Amino acid sequence: MKPSEQQRLLSYRLGITNVVARPTTRADELSVEEYREGGRLLALKVARLRPRWLAVVGVTAYRAAFGDRKAQVGPQERVIGDARVWVLPNPSGLNAHWTAASMAEEFARLREAAAQA
Repeated sequence: MKPSEQQRLLSYRLGITNVVARPTTRADELSVEEYREGGRLLALKVARLRPRWLAVVGVTAYRAAFGDRKAQVGPQERVIGDARVWVLPNPSGLNAHWTAASMAEEFARLREAAAQA
């Protein structure tokens, strides 16, 4: 899909949002307080919209936003609202150890888990 087609995501019962709604060049430009507030606001949004799954792209963002320093990519024990949580790898070029193929595999694992739920 093209960015201009973002509204079509809703027909697939998908949505996209940011943990922190401030553009930056690099994630390390965001403060811990911004991440925490973003996590708080995201949790409120999840409680209101009631998705089955919340996928967070970037383990560093997830750790900072939700105070889970030991989180790893993959399914989380935490539930936010009624939503199960999955952390996905960030496709940033700074994550060179994640190849396109290994990222696709992780996204596919989430898709399979969501289809079974």
